[in-house]
Amino acid sequence: MSSALGVAPPIAGIGEPTWDVARLFPNQGHWTEHEYLALNGNYLVEFSDGCLEVLPMPTTTHQLMVLWLYGKVLEFVTPQALGRVLVAPLRVRLWEGKYREPDVLFMLARHASRIHDLFWEGADLVMEVVSNDDRRRDLELKRLEYAQAGIPEYWIVDSQQSLITVLRLDGDRYVVHGQFAHGTQATSVLLPGFSVDVASVFAVRP
Repeated sequence: MSSALGVAPPIAGIGEPTWDVARLFPNQGHWTEHEYLALNGNYLVEFSDGCLEVLPMPTTTHQLMVLWLYGKVLEFVTPQALGRVLVAPLRVRLWEGKYREPDVLFMLARHASRIHDLFWEGADLVMEVVSNDDRRRDLELKRLEYAQAGIPEYWIVDSQQSLITVLRLDGDRYVVHGQFAHGTQATSVLLPGFSVDVASVFAVRP
């Protein structure tokens, strides 16, 4: 079989990429939001300026910490019907052409119209358990992006440093509400009265 240019495509041998399958998808830089949203599968995939970013598979400890934090937020917001809390994988549209999948995400009830089936339009609070595979992503890059998207509060949960940093939006940038270590309670600005015991977060193990 010849290609549209009259040249037969390479036939993948053992150990080579499956080129014919790759050709079913756009090249990096040419993906559209529609094509990204049509993806399905069990991979964590974020979208940035026409490119797909496939995230590493999380560890058991990472997931246990995420679910512990989710449980605490759920326990706090449910009795008062304050809003909706979920965990990744779930797409959050930060702006046109930019999607992320925060580990924990919360939307106030009054912003429920921003919750769609395929994605959320922003969020009111996000939490990231720092991946040691790419620490800069959570500590620096997403800090800038979530601020640009106008997300009021960002929790950075860093097991390597045993530290939870809670950031609140001040204009178009984040300022530090608090850096909470062992023996302290990490608190929220968005959700007055909500706190978590730092030591308990980092004590979670398989």
